[in-house]
Amino acid sequence: MRIGSSRTAALAALLAVAGTLSACGLPRVGPNKQEVLRSAVDAEGDAFIVEVDNRIVAATRQPSGLGFSRAFLNAGVVPSDTIFPGDVLSITIWENVGQGVLASEGANATQLTNVQVDGQGFIFVPYAGRIRAAGDSPEALRQTITRLLENQTPDPQVLVARAAGDGNTVSIIGDAGLQGNFPLERPNRTLSSMLAQAGGVSVDPTVARVTVTRGRERGTIWLSDLFANPVNDIALRAGDRILVEKDTRAYIALGATGGQLRVEFETQDLSAIDAIAGFGGLNSSTADPTGIFVLRDESAEIANRVLGRTDLTGSQRMAYVIDLTKPSGIFIARDFMIRDEDTIYVTEAPFVQWQKTLGAITGAASSANNVANLADGNSN
Repeated sequence: MRIGSSRTAALAALLAVAGTLSACGLPRVGPNKQEVLRSAVDAEGDAFIVEVDNRIVAATRQPSGLGFSRAFLNAGVVPSDTIFPGDVLSITIWENVGQGVLASEGANATQLTNVQVDGQGFIFVPYAGRIRAAGDSPEALRQTITRLLENQTPDPQVLVARAAGDGNTVSIIGDAGLQGNFPLERPNRTLSSMLAQAGGVSVDPTVARVTVTRGRERGTIWLSDLFANPVNDIALRAGDRILVEKDTRAYIALGATGGQLRVEFETQDLSAIDAIAGFGGLNSSTADPTGIFVLRDESAEIANRVLGRTDLTGSQRMAYVIDLTKPSGIFIARDFMIRDEDTIYVTEAPFVQWQKTLGAITGAASSANNVANLADGNSN
């Protein structure tokens, strides 16, 4: 009798512990679907929970936000022979007299080499004075120098040659084939030709972005859009800075996904179904396909549009739920776009917690039986 009662007491005690663990202490990946739904604003929570349908897909769709402003698009190609501050000039002057004002004795030509255009766009030529050169072509500058020297020496003949200098270059940095300063010349006066001169890009072209900075203006486009839409092949200006970089957008995958991951975008537009495939799909043993949540901070404009309201201001926490078991679920997931810094949370199926509970009870019962057997052995 004493042995049986000890066995019964041990079993009862361990089953009670197992029951307590099953109620509150079993491990899990996070809240289940019902617990997430209870966090809705309507239930005094802090997030708006919205089931995704075709209307929500349209309401949340955003343009990429990339592109060049009119200041870039409307800028025409600068003539290749325009002189800029920083350019280096070579000026040769012939005089029709035996003893000229510039030429040395016994010579009728004077050569001025490495004449650099200063930061204000001027050069100095003896007997002609300080002359504005920036913005002119070599031919226009030649005529100006000739006119100014005519009062000093009869019928001067002038030749002006230009070499690209520091002021007529474009800098390229980042994931380009080559980095550095490139002179702006006739073959490379547009964005695509300048990138070609720099050896193209060193990252996957499908996720490469190109940013051009000009003074206070800045514009970014996808590399693929540069070739798909010729209007994006903008004319360059001296001093432009070009940055080539890989797309840095990413999303977080949590829950019953087989792993907690930060996943980078591999395409310009990423749908929910693509994102699910990106982290290896749902865990078929634990995931609840009716409870796939996309969590994000939504702008007030889009939040009002989604919720059919006009009173929301500031960023709003939104949880979009996708049910893949519905007939249209796969199509909805295909059309719903994921954004940078979104979090995709996959809830566990309800039966998973039951399995864990049964496992805890079974394990507890086995332990209780072992303890009871040990007690019986000791009593003997």
